Amino acid sequence: MHTIPLRQMQKNQSGTIRAVKVGGELGRRIREMGLVPGAHITIHGRAPLNDPVAIRVMSGTLTLRNSEADFIEVEVS
Repeated sequence: MHTIPLRQMQKNQSGTIRAVKVGGELGRRIREMGLVPGAHITIHGRAPLNDPVAIRVMSGTLTLRNSEADFIEVEVS
């Protein structure tokens, strides 16, 4: 398995978050949404211009801008 930024994942691709590489307010906000190392995620869909991306995490769906997704490293299966 290999690690890629969340932004590069394709629709219906799954993986496990390995790192959130941002601190400060943005890092705190990302972690509060449940995007923490060890969390399993699936790409649910993308907007027509590929931004934002819809992610299934735990039992919910959330959206992230690509600029935010760049800071999340995912080990894809």
